[in-house]
Amino acid sequence: MKEQVIINEVGLRDGLQNQPQHVSTDDKARLAAALIAAGVRYLEPVSFVHPKAVPQMADAAALTDRLPQRADLHYTALVPNLRGYEMARDKGYPTVGLVLSTTDTFNQRNLNMSLEQASESCERIIAAARADGVATRTYISGAFACPYDGPTPVDVTLALTRRMIEAGSDEIAIADTIGGGNPQQMKDIMAPLVQTYGPERFYVHLHDTRGLAGAMAWAACDLGIRRFDASVGGLGGCPFAPGATGNVATEDLAYLLSSAGFDTGIDLQALRAAVAIAEAATGQVLGGRILRWMASREAQGKTVCAP
Repeated sequence: MKEQVIINEVGLRDGLQNQPQHVSTDDKARLAAALIAAGVRYLEPVSFVHPKAVPQMADAAALTDRLPQRADLHYTALVPNLRGYEMARDKGYPTVGLVLSTTDTFNQRNLNMSLEQASESCERIIAAARADGVATRTYISGAFACPYDGPTPVDVTLALTRRMIEAGSDEIAIADTIGGGNPQQMKDIMAPLVQTYGPERFYVHLHDTRGLAGAMAWAACDLGIRRFDASVGGLGGCPFAPGATGNVATEDLAYLLSSAGFDTGIDLQALRAAVAIAEAATGQVLGGRILRWMASREAQGKTVCAP
């Protein structure tokens, strides 16, 4: 039996939050349905943030009501503060994602808080969630590099991770928010964390700005990480992180891991339908490298076999 790897689809949230073209709730619901039809079982579809800050997330509650509810589907909502947490809790989310950036500047731009204030805010949300029986995943944003202050010292990322674990965060997502990291940094960060806490509680969240997301994902996988964020078609970007481009494409990550012998549960052929919906909704040309390869094979009349 193949070892399972979880790919958490963040295209509906991280992928769409920075899109200049408004994406309707109908289109988001269609995209969610197509992703689920392709085998995606973990999704982060919304953020409960003020609509003036991120207009694309203004329909978070409405979209939540339209998501399929099944025992095999796992949803997470991103929450920037305690009010956002309460909204996600009241909509029934079993897991919430928190954001803690690695520098004062990034936290100020993202949350209008200092690093210490943001850390304390996360601790309050974690405490409230534990009391309510809601699981927490804390994103260490800018874990490799800050869009304003440059490369992030490894010790900073490790210290913030330790603080959030000690506060009771169930999971930690190590996030290369601007795609500024490299595989050696991944090893430098994840090796001590895995050694100290084990790999099971960690996610890795990657953007492919410089084309290194696949190599970084493999470096993390080699260290025992089996949970990754990805975005359909390579959608992505952060309104508070200048220079951040798309997340690692779900189809590229699924192909990488499947070809290495892991079970992602995702059907690449079926995922193409989701990419087409995302393209129509955003007005962008999307799709990871593996889809271009598949299309070229088909153009030559050759069979495309998924690993």
